[in-house]
Amino acid sequence: MQDGFVAHVLDLLGDWGGVSARRMFRSYGLYRQGAMFGLISRDTLYLRVDDRNRPDFTAAGSRPFRYMRGPKREVEIPGYMECPPDILEDAEEMVRWATAALAAARTAKAAKKKKRL
Repeated sequence: MQDGFVAHVLDLLGDWGGVSARRMFRSYGLYRQGAMFGLISRDTLYLRVDDRNRPDFTAAGSRPFRYMRGPKREVEIPGYMECPPDILEDAEEMVRWATAALAAARTAKAAKKKKRL
């Protein structure tokens, strides 16, 4: 069962199609076409970023995803940044930002695959 915020995000992305949420630890990963493009943690949506879409997030005042590893160590994951709150009210804008996040996720996935070869 998914919580209300996860359901809201999936509803916003409903017309885009093919999006699923998978439980990961205390969070959810958002997937489309085999690539994880988003992360929901503590009722906050984080989207995958790269050099192409990071400036949009920075301009909106978004912060990178952070979590606590142990009681005193905070870890920052710069590949995911907080989705601006106003995007969460507009399905068309949400799809636009998610499309850019999916492109970033595919690029990261391809780079990772290339490193393995």
